Amino acid sequence: MDLKAALDHDPAARSAWEIILTYNGFHALVHYRIAHFFHVRGFRLIARMISAWARFLTGIEIHPGAKIGYGVFIDHGTGVVIGETTEIGNNVTIYQGATLGGTGKETGKRHPTVESGVMISAGAKVLGPITIGRNAKIGAGSVVLHDVPPNATVVGVPGVVVRLNGERVDDLDQCLPDPVEDKMCALERRISELEKTIASLKEKKE
Repeated sequence: MDLKAALDHDPAARSAWEIILTYNGFHALVHYRIAHFFHVRGFRLIARMISAWARFLTGIEIHPGAKIGYGVFIDHGTGVVIGETTEIGNNVTIYQGATLGGTGKETGKRHPTVESGVMISAGAKVLGPITIGRNAKIGAGSVVLHDVPPNATVVGVPGVVVRLNGERVDDLDQCLPDPVEDKMCALERRISELEKTIASLKEKKE
């Protein structure tokens, strides 16, 4: 199913043998499934050694404790990180540089649950014990910190829903937050208030 997913989703794939021999995303998944086999049977060190070897070979880090379904396609893949308590459904597509990680604050279940049919674009960061609903799409470079409903499209930093069930979310402010710009605007307002206060004090002295 993983091999078929690569053939179905990558127009550059010319044959199954090309994928088997040259696709690092496919290689990473094969190593993960072997490592996961040992992990769930208590052979944790062997599992981590296989995982480390796979990271060295492919540039993709998948913890052997993660739960990954079938028909998963990791395209290009370099820089992809999938944490220990991540759960991924079937027919999920993940592009290079994507991270399914934790925020560093949780214990126990601390990584995302990605339901079937989801697409996670290049460089996206999905962080924390959140759920990405079925058939959702995460835009390139987005940072997602909250649950995403099924059939939604999310973009931005932090990620916001721009489409839901194929329709644009009309009441959404399309100007995504820019913390640097917000801070500059706040400083400008503060300076303006101080200038008015100084001008008022000068008038009183005169």
